[in-house]
Amino acid sequence: MAKGSAVPFRPLLLLLFLLFGVSPAWAQPVLDGPRRTERIEAELVPLSQWVTPGSTAIVAVRQDIQPGWHTYWRNPGDSGGPTSLTWTLPQGVVAEDIVWHLPERQPLGDLVNFGYSGQVYLPVPIRIPAQARPGSTLVLTTRALFFVCSDQMCVPETLTLSLTLPVRAGAAPLDPRHGAAIQAVVEKAPRPAGIEARASLDGSILTLTATGGPLAGADLTSAIFFPFEAGVIDHAAEAPGERGPRGLTLRLTAGPDSRTAGRLTGPVAGVLATNVGAYEISAIPGAALPGASGQGALTAAATPSTGLAGFSQAALFALLGGLILNLMPCVFPILAMKAAALAATAHQPRAAARDGLAFLAGVLVTFLLLAGLLLVLRAGGEAIGWGFQLQSPAVTAALALLMLAVALNLSGVFHVGAGLQGAGSGPLAHLPGGIGAFFTGVLAVVVAAPCTAPFMALALGAALVMPWPMALAVFLMLGLGLALPYVAISLSPGLLRRLPRPGPWMERLKALLAFPMYGAALWLAWVVSRQSGGDALALLLGAGLTLALSLWLIGQAQGQRADGRRGTLHLIAGVVVLIVAGGLAVLAARVPPTTGESSSQTALASRPWSPQAVEAALAKGQPVLVNFTADWCVTCKINEASALSSPRTAGALEQANAVYLVADWTRRDDAITAELERRGRSGVPLYLLFTPGRTEPRVLPQLLSEGVVVEALAAP
Repeated sequence: MAKGSAVPFRPLLLLLFLLFGVSPAWAQPVLDGPRRTERIEAELVPLSQWVTPGSTAIVAVRQDIQPGWHTYWRNPGDSGGPTSLTWTLPQGVVAEDIVWHLPERQPLGDLVNFGYSGQVYLPVPIRIPAQARPGSTLVLTTRALFFVCSDQMCVPETLTLSLTLPVRAGAAPLDPRHGAAIQAVVEKAPRPAGIEARASLDGSILTLTATGGPLAGADLTSAIFFPFEAGVIDHAAEAPGERGPRGLTLRLTAGPDSRTAGRLTGPVAGVLATNVGAYEISAIPGAALPGASGQGALTAAATPSTGLAGFSQAALFALLGGLILNLMPCVFPILAMKAAALAATAHQPRAAARDGLAFLAGVLVTFLLLAGLLLVLRAGGEAIGWGFQLQSPAVTAALALLMLAVALNLSGVFHVGAGLQGAGSGPLAHLPGGIGAFFTGVLAVVVAAPCTAPFMALALGAALVMPWPMALAVFLMLGLGLALPYVAISLSPGLLRRLPRPGPWMERLKALLAFPMYGAALWLAWVVSRQSGGDALALLLGAGLTLALSLWLIGQAQGQRADGRRGTLHLIAGVVVLIVAGGLAVLAARVPPTTGESSSQTALASRPWSPQAVEAALAKGQPVLVNFTADWCVTCKINEASALSSPRTAGALEQANAVYLVADWTRRDDAITAELERRGRSGVPLYLLFTPGRTEPRVLPQLLSEGVVVEALAAP
């Protein structure tokens, strides 16, 4: 599409839409639930489980857009049209305007559009009359008009959406499916923040200055402006800017409306998106404001993007994060196993190459399955993130027993397969050919789940807002990074020849490498105790003891068969005891989770995190350090032991009069999940330092040191 056709293109589509855009969905009976076409599925969903008389409720139009298609923001940019809603409501109920969150920039040749892709929530405040009777229901219906476009065509879609809401007295909890996601969108949506702005036009250059509010004294590095009205600026043109002590200056290229008029006829309103936050501004015509320049250049802000550039950056970060993941503590046991396996096949290049590629396949397939499950659950409204499976005591208990079984195998208590070729691998890794290496790759991903490496958090945070093919590709890049070092060595005969030849030393190495697996089993058992309490731990320890006995009996049976005897009695006893171990494990997993205050304990005096706790401390002029952590996150525990437990850190907190809050994600917590998503993260750890007078917190590194924390608290 040529740029010159953008102006007539949109009115023509709007005319066609109004004349012919009524789809068969409009004639269907009004029912709650999703409506769909070939390109989009839409549904009206609530923030809360019920509405209260005299309150303002929030519902949202949830869009699930097919890959390769997108819908539009309030200003669609150079083509397309915004989503519009026509409401049919009970008497006294009033629907306000859509709460538009920050759009993506969507380049298309010489055009730039503003819109959304993947799963989108458009919240709408609904005013409930005080006369609404508790015990009754309200039926909300809207006719939603979407422009659903690809890089080749644009299709108007009309869907009628309905939602029945109960009316009750008292505060309503969040809707379990969509509440957390809607809340996150509402909290992140740009809104006015006391920023003063001016705009001036000189030929084709529109200069915009903004100062005050959260911009004053902020560490500004990037900014971009999204105007509310099309034609005010050239959306595709470069927008250089600079920062000053009180704000910033952007030099925009005037759009056709501004150039035609030759002067500004009114305020230039829109969203100013910066690295410290996004805010609604209205720049009135006038001279540049003082304090908006003189401290260096700005770059274009990195807004959420599902285009090629955003995908490429996320994929690169995922690859780097996967490589660094090999250095994280939770992966050490698996690295020990693979080191032994490499030693076993070091002088068999074909076997080493086969095992390396099988290990890679196991890693990639498991990442694909885990990522697919994560995306499906999130699409169903579940508020979960990376490592979500370890928030389940049942999964954690099963992993603890699996690690124990692997350790007992390495210790020679029992064998699955025989010979040194499988040395250093777990039970599944002794299967014939490369199957063992494949399942070791599976185990590597499962064990790596508690860790979040640098770069990895940003990559996964971006992936979770991309269309699912892009998201899965990012997860696969993460898996490639995790497996790459082992695969590279296994495919390098020169490196393999440097390793000693197989011999008795390998049996000693195999026995030594059992101890990291014992440690992993103990750590996971401790996590279960934090999630479900002492009763669950006692049952799990019983399951571990009986599992060890059963595997010892099976090992005895294997030894008897190697000596030419049947070993049937030991084998039957081992299977019976194994069934008992399984029963105890099931009982441990069914113990109700512990309730009460956060289970995560830190050396510093702390309070549980909540948005209200942060706001209350900031209102008193106190800085706030927030630790997003989980007991199953090894990196979190190491940071807490090294950087968040020293007298020096405690002294720095006291000197700064700072409040220390802990957001414990050991068990599922939708509010914490929403806050992580708001910060572009999909897992822990995350460390935020809020400072009075600044709207956005400072993000501390994922690998903390005492000095980093102390310096951050001392910084102005």
